[in-house]
Amino acid sequence: MKIEVLGSGCPKCRELERRVKEAVAKARINGDVTHVYDIGEIIERGVISTPALLIDGKVVVSGRVPEVDELVKLLQK
Repeated sequence: MKIEVLGSGCPKCRELERRVKEAVAKARINGDVTHVYDIGEIIERGVISTPALLIDGKVVVSGRVPEVDELVKLLQK
């Protein structure tokens, strides 16, 4: 599973990354969490509002920081 956090590095982006890593551990998901900081690349992926979360290339969250339990559910789909 490819898990990507997209955002410039603002506090909300860093918090989303932290929560995603916590959710991955909690759900015992085998996946790598990466953070894409490059604004050009973020725009190329069609994301307008950050932070955003992509799972296997699909945008599942944009413009907000979900709670860990919601992230666990998204990762288990």
